[in-house]
Amino acid sequence: MASNSVKKVQERLFGKASGGNTPSLDLNKLESGEGERPPIDGIPFPSSSLSQNSQTPLSIQIPKPALPPTPPPRNLNTEASRAPRSSDASDPPRPFRQRLAEELGGDYKGAEKHRLHQDDTRERHWKRWGPYLSDRQWATVREDYSANGDAWSHFPHEHARSRAYRWGEDGIAGLSDNHQRLCLALSLWNGEDPILKERLFGVTGHQGNHGEDVKELYYYLDSTPTHSYMKFLYKYPQRRYPYEELVSKNQKRSREEEEYEILDTDAFDEDRYWDVFVEYAKDEENPDNIYMRITSYNRGPDPATLHVIPQLWFPNTWSWPLEKPPMPSLSGAVKGNSPSESISVVTVRHPALGKTYLYCLPSPPPVGPSNDFEVDPDVDVVQPSMLFTENDTNYSRLYGGNNENIYVKDAFHDHIIPSHRPTDNNSEPEGFFSHRTRPRTASMYGPLEEEEEEREQGPCTPFPLGSSFVNPEKKGTKFGAHYTFRDVPGHGGCAVVRLKLTPSRLGKDISLEDEVVFDDAVEERRQEADEFYAGLIGVDGISGLPGGLTGFGMENHHKGGGLVISEDLKQIMRQALGGMLWTKQYYRFIQKEWIEGDPAQPPPPPNRKWIRNKEWKHMHIEDILSMPDKWEYPFFAAWDTAFHCIPLAVVDPSFAKKQLDLLTREWYMNPNGQIPAYEWNFSDVNPPVHAWATFRIFKIERKLYGREDLEFLERVFQKLLLNFTWWVNRKDQGGNNVFEGGFLGLDNIGAFNRSEPLPTGGDLRQADGTAWMAFYCLNMLSIALELAKHNPVYEDIASKFFEHFIFIADAMTYREGDHEESLWSEADGMYYDAISFGPGNSVQLPVRSLVGLIPLYATLVLEPATINRFPGFKKRMEWFIDNRPAVSARNMANMKVGGREQRRLLALASKERLTRILEKMLDEDEFFSDHGIRSLSKRHEKEPWGMEVHGQRYEVGYWPGDSKSGMFGGNSNWRGPIWLATNFLLIESLQRFYQYYGDDLQVECPTGSGFYMNLASVAEEIQHRIIHIFGRDMNGRRATNGGVSKLDYDPHFRDYVWFYEFFNGDTGKGLGASHQTGWSGLVAYHILQSGVTCRLPNTPRTPRSVLHHYFDETLTEARSRLVSGVSEAGSAHSGFSNFPEETNTLYDISPDAL
Repeated sequence: MASNSVKKVQERLFGKASGGNTPSLDLNKLESGEGERPPIDGIPFPSSSLSQNSQTPLSIQIPKPALPPTPPPRNLNTEASRAPRSSDASDPPRPFRQRLAEELGGDYKGAEKHRLHQDDTRERHWKRWGPYLSDRQWATVREDYSANGDAWSHFPHEHARSRAYRWGEDGIAGLSDNHQRLCLALSLWNGEDPILKERLFGVTGHQGNHGEDVKELYYYLDSTPTHSYMKFLYKYPQRRYPYEELVSKNQKRSREEEEYEILDTDAFDEDRYWDVFVEYAKDEENPDNIYMRITSYNRGPDPATLHVIPQLWFPNTWSWPLEKPPMPSLSGAVKGNSPSESISVVTVRHPALGKTYLYCLPSPPPVGPSNDFEVDPDVDVVQPSMLFTENDTNYSRLYGGNNENIYVKDAFHDHIIPSHRPTDNNSEPEGFFSHRTRPRTASMYGPLEEEEEEREQGPCTPFPLGSSFVNPEKKGTKFGAHYTFRDVPGHGGCAVVRLKLTPSRLGKDISLEDEVVFDDAVEERRQEADEFYAGLIGVDGISGLPGGLTGFGMENHHKGGGLVISEDLKQIMRQALGGMLWTKQYYRFIQKEWIEGDPAQPPPPPNRKWIRNKEWKHMHIEDILSMPDKWEYPFFAAWDTAFHCIPLAVVDPSFAKKQLDLLTREWYMNPNGQIPAYEWNFSDVNPPVHAWATFRIFKIERKLYGREDLEFLERVFQKLLLNFTWWVNRKDQGGNNVFEGGFLGLDNIGAFNRSEPLPTGGDLRQADGTAWMAFYCLNMLSIALELAKHNPVYEDIASKFFEHFIFIADAMTYREGDHEESLWSEADGMYYDAISFGPGNSVQLPVRSLVGLIPLYATLVLEPATINRFPGFKKRMEWFIDNRPAVSARNMANMKVGGREQRRLLALASKERLTRILEKMLDEDEFFSDHGIRSLSKRHEKEPWGMEVHGQRYEVGYWPGDSKSGMFGGNSNWRGPIWLATNFLLIESLQRFYQYYGDDLQVECPTGSGFYMNLASVAEEIQHRIIHIFGRDMNGRRATNGGVSKLDYDPHFRDYVWFYEFFNGDTGKGLGASHQTGWSGLVAYHILQSGVTCRLPNTPRTPRSVLHHYFDETLTEARSRLVSGVSEAGSAHSGFSNFPEETNTLYDISPDAL
């Protein structure tokens, strides 16, 4: 039996009476519907046969996922370790939150909000350190110096461990400073793999049957905006990682088949894998003191060995210039009086960062989950081996050249894994990772379909036998702390690694000598993260909301009052927002240096200068940017960024504003006014959503934080004027106010590639391109009116955008000649693209898609108070309506008729056209899925549209899942799936229409159901269906998991959610990039806005007796209690803007809010 001290450790880890094992799940029976679903944390699932109360929304109490057990402390027999905290055991140190609250008094709004304020005011640089490493730097455009622009082949995964990066770094759960001068990340070895697990693996664009795709299981679980606490989970197989199988299987599959995933292999069978949790925390008041705790659990049935090798390194900045810059350095030493108490210390010296230290604490031996586990008496602690090398390319291994230094980037692989070393000078190991002779730019898995390029010299055997791969002098530019945990018990045995990066010296930081203090600091940061996220949803006792109101308005919605956001939805929201904060990345790109090559390197092929981005010579980027997905899309994408900023503004308005400001700065924006799209082609055209995002962020900050950043609004608006002019001059070259836009982010939505000339001849008149410009006009009009409150100059600019909108709206539907078809089909009640063959001669392309729904985005409601406040604008508007009646009243919403509360409506769609479009949009046999609005009508499943052109068939059919064509790389699909970004704008458009029509406009939802509702309720219903993608249904399944029982029911998977790029239009299964939290993170906003009323998936919609709507009328009483006095008649915004900072008003959809 285990000793008493070991029992205490076990109880702290696993609780008392922990000897039993978790019963295994028969997932096959669950898949077929047999057997009982296991309860979640003791709470059984309700029976599907239970009758439902039609008056009360269904709810299921899903408890918060259990936290990983607290890691075991290391017992030190020193006086310092026994009494570091207080001489009075009954008087433990008070939490930082308590001390801060006493110091700030009534100004206390939470520890994390205090840090945000300190960072915003530059009092302390809390965001200096964050998750700024990419998940993939290999095979990016920035690292591509090939002659043909084939980035995937030029820098494959096979090279990544041996070749120094030029423009960035990558790693697992990586951390760096905001200029990426020093990096820290996780690496592992299971004793079976041919290489260390230093970076995430996936198939490339050439290998995947739907393009590139990461083939790993990892989760961004948590992060605060200042990264004072972060949590990441990586699931690492104990078997050999199936690199070869994943590549070969995906290469063999057609586009008609599903992708071959890691769970399709046997890598996780019998639960033979490790759950590796990585946590980062910062000291309560020092942003440069960083704790790293790595907690690994053996989920398999048998004891297993795990090597944990956290790595610290400098990016290689010295190999590229002729004159080397001052060199940074790492040096190691072991401090302590005995092996069991010694600490490995790395001294970090950098010209810009100064001097700091990484302390690698000794770890306790592995701990088992049961009382009968015996700790090895011969193992007191697990000390790391200190490994040093240089972050230099191994030219010998890759190219047969000579290394300047014998210590190179891949040294740790050779040092730890014997099979990674060549056996002698004349023979090499066989297999997937053998050091084959191959061209520098060749694909790592065989020839591509393209013609073979000129072959470069391949690698040779790099080292003779007996070489020392790591520097015995313990110095270099790359360091690894090699911890070996042998025979970690199965069924949840645990091993812990603790490190701390800090400028403090040993002896001045008690957390380096007492693991309890270390763990308490990490735990307190986690509790502060709990406080921050609880404040978003207005939990009583945390957010301090006035009048008994919660963050969602009504008294009976708070704890104990009936309606609350379920724990499951809270966790989805937190993982979504945490994932968005994790997907920040340091992005560096200097076009002049990239295109010309580096002085100290061989010159790149001359024709490379003409492959891509030659028009962007001004570009110079060195910033922290929000990425769509740090593996699949590790680069900024202009229109993605706009959507990222909406949920980001909820938690960190300053960072959200910075993103949009950067895109319009002179080192990003082209001198001609174009905003760069993405690194594969900066000149591609994305939808103009940045004015919308700018004003939405401005309003979100005003609503949630009580601040109006007019300087930000004006600065970005001025740059957007340049961008608007670029659109008018470049995309409306005929001056007809009808725009040709290009592919506009919707990839394969049309029958033709919209970025290329039409095979039919003529020009494509795009309904969505024109609607996007009308949308752009209205958002610029809104911003101009806001700025005109403070500077009357902007009133004239508002009038300009008003008139421009009218002309665009008219051009969409007006026919100049008998042979011209407008973009509106009166017969079908839908907007379509059209091909123009000259003046007065065009033909529609009757494809029912998002192209026909996007015109709904162009909607703006003006309050009477706003119109009356600006007499010049009012006079010009009324003159135009009275003197151009043929234009102002034709084919658009009637601007002369006042709506609800005498508001005015500017919209492309009239009331009649709106209802006709909604009839199809809300038809479940067309656009309306159980999980949102499809990108293409399901009608085209049986009735595809197509045409023959010069003997070739061009066709659009309904594909609810992955793309069946290779257009735009084949890794995204707009012919049926659900995309959260476009759904988000549809929801907001319906909310705006409701501002004008109110209850006077009721539509059938779903079409044919007999259930009529106003447009606010329709918007809410779409939000709920989107939330249903992620939430558990009555059977415990999440639609996004695609029916994979392990993901739905396994206790070590079921609480974690991936945020995919898009979702199957029929099933809701997640598709595309698996960690595109960027715009799929919008679900967090939906949960905050309507999660309180969201029913379970696959349950009928029921009337609600409480909170029928959370819109204007419902909040009238709340306004009167919270706002002192009524807004003046001439005010341009409602009194709702005066809500106190702590009150979350995202449910408000008044004109002032949207």
